Amino acid sequence: MTIEEFKEYVKSGKSLDTPAIFEVLNRQSDEARKITFKLNGSYHSMTEIRELLSELFGYKVPESLRVFPPFYTDFGRNIHIGENVFINACCQFQDQGGIWIGDGCLIGHNVVFATLNHDLEPERRQVCIPNSIELGKNVWVGSNATILSGVKIGDNAVVAAGAVVHKDVEANSIVGGVPAKFIKWIK
Repeated sequence: MTIEEFKEYVKSGKSLDTPAIFEVLNRQSDEARKITFKLNGSYHSMTEIRELLSELFGYKVPESLRVFPPFYTDFGRNIHIGENVFINACCQFQDQGGIWIGDGCLIGHNVVFATLNHDLEPERRQVCIPNSIELGKNVWVGSNATILSGVKIGDNAVVAAGAVVHKDVEANSIVGGVPAKFIKWIK
C-alpha cells in the first residue's frame, strides 16, 4: 500500500487493522522519526526548517510557513498547511487521519492534534480509528490545547489555552475549557 492509497483509505474512517496498513504505519513512522530527530536535534534557519518539513510532509511547504522546533509527528505525510501559518514550539501532530490547517492560522506552544482514536471494546482496544481535523482560515489555537479527531474549527475561531476540543467549533467564536465550551462571539 502506498502513502496515497493509505490517505484515501483513512478518509473512509475504517479501522487501521490490516497487515498492509501496519506496514505503511511502521515504515512512515520510522521515516518521520528520522526527519524530526534531524529537525529537533540542532539549530536550523527557517529556510532549512521548511526544507525538512517539505521532506517530512511529502510536498513543498509554503514559503510563508514559520515553525519553531521542536516539532513532533509520528507519521508526517497527512499534514496539509496553508499560507502564512505559524506553529510554535513543542507541538505534536498525530496526523494519520489527516490534519488541514488553513491560511493565517496560529498554533500555540504544546498544542496536540490527535486524529486517531481507539476502539472501546477491550478485545479491539489496540485498533486505531482515524478521523481528520480541519482548521479554517485565521484560526488561533492557544498553548496546551488538544484538538481531538473529527473536529472542524471554523474561520477566525479562537481555541483558548488548555482547552480540549472534542466537537466542532463555529466560525468567529471563542471556546475554552475541558471539555471546550462556547465562550463568546468575535465581533
